[in-house]
Amino acid sequence: MMKKTTAVRRCVWAGDDPLMRAYHDEEWGVPERDSRALWESLMLDGFQAGLSWMTILRKREAFRKAFRNFDPKKVARMGEADIARLLQNERIIRSRAKIESTIHGARIYVAMEDAGEDFATWIWKMAGNKPIQNHGPVPAKTPLSEEISAALKKRGFKFVGPVIVYAWMQACGIVNDHSPDCFRRNVSR
Repeated sequence: MMKKTTAVRRCVWAGDDPLMRAYHDEEWGVPERDSRALWESLMLDGFQAGLSWMTILRKREAFRKAFRNFDPKKVARMGEADIARLLQNERIIRSRAKIESTIHGARIYVAMEDAGEDFATWIWKMAGNKPIQNHGPVPAKTPLSEEISAALKKRGFKFVGPVIVYAWMQACGIVNDHSPDCFRRNVSR
């Protein structure tokens, strides 16, 4: 008797690329509560502006190396010589505005930390401290992403418009937008 096999159902966007599938299966939508990891993800989503996530995903390890493993304290100390070096690095997105935004974002993160504020606690509090299960069509932005975007901008972060913030919320599991038939939809968090 032959064993019946069932195909794993994923969100359509996961496609056939092994890197994208692994990202979908292991990371996207998993609630992230580590402040540094949340900040790294937000910075990478800023680099994505105008580009595909696959572009960023393929360059993620190069970004980590270039930005000192996204250690906010180390990135906050980067200066003009580092910016010039990064602008020559063909392995990352060489946008002065995005590079400067990441360094500036690190300085904001460190200032928050020095003031006793935890980045993850601050973000998750705005989201009600638990993942939001989306039951409708996947929007480009929501009132909550607009609220978080405004709060981030008020702090001085850049490349944090409501559409970028919503994509980041999905990636970090603040909102669950896995399709209803996706095997990750109801996985215990």
